[in-house]
Amino acid sequence: MGGIGAPELIIFLLVILLLFGSTKLPKLAKSLGEAQKEFKKGVAESEAEGKRPAIEEEKVTMTQSQLDALLAEREAEARRNSPPSV
Repeated sequence: MGGIGAPELIIFLLVILLLFGSTKLPKLAKSLGEAQKEFKKGVAESEAEGKRPAIEEEKVTMTQSQLDALLAEREAEARRNSPPSV
């Protein structure tokens, strides 16, 4: 129940044949194959990137007064860049 059987598959293929014609089907199949190949290549590349060793981050230390000054500077910049209120 709920599966695609042989009659449904045959009807589907006939509809595809009528929509695209017999001359465009090989081109369509080729482009689908290339798209699938490119997708698999992209997935493999993203997995390879995920396994790279992480770059160690440099620790930054600052005093409380330096942190307060940095936050105040960023807040002032955000106020300058924000649109004026009505």
